[in-house]
Amino acid sequence: MRLSLTSAILIAMTSAASASEGFNVVIPARPGIPVIINGVDASYGVVEGEFGLGKGVNNLPTVYGGRYVDYAPNVGHYYPSLGQKPGYGRLEIEPPPNRKLPPPPPEYHESWSAHSAPLPATQPPDVPLYPPPVIVAPPMGGARGPQNYR
Repeated sequence: MRLSLTSAILIAMTSAASASEGFNVVIPARPGIPVIINGVDASYGVVEGEFGLGKGVNNLPTVYGGRYVDYAPNVGHYYPSLGQKPGYGRLEIEPPPNRKLPPPPPEYHESWSAHSAPLPATQPPDVPLYPPPVIVAPPMGGARGPQNYR
């Protein structure tokens, strides 16, 4: 009786532990922003296998219903390794030499400078011409004499 109860508990525990190895349906948090797993857009697809931040192993999940994402799309730039000559300049129309020229622009001139403003003549000087007499303070401690800090 004990053996059958123990085996039933062990079987139930192993089935619960293996339940995390199922599949996941990928639904993006925002529409229009793809969920890319190993170069495959897995939005609204099924992903099978253990992966994520909580897993300590690095295995490759299987994505069903995804499509491959081209990381370097062909945008038509010039690459010297292709051996083709790039287009040169813009398509401009050269005017005839005897055309009527526009009027010359008016003259324009600007200049900048910096200087200090002069002091007004009515402002009195900072130091008075006749300063007050110097007042001598009593020695430290006043009339009692110097203090003993021992």
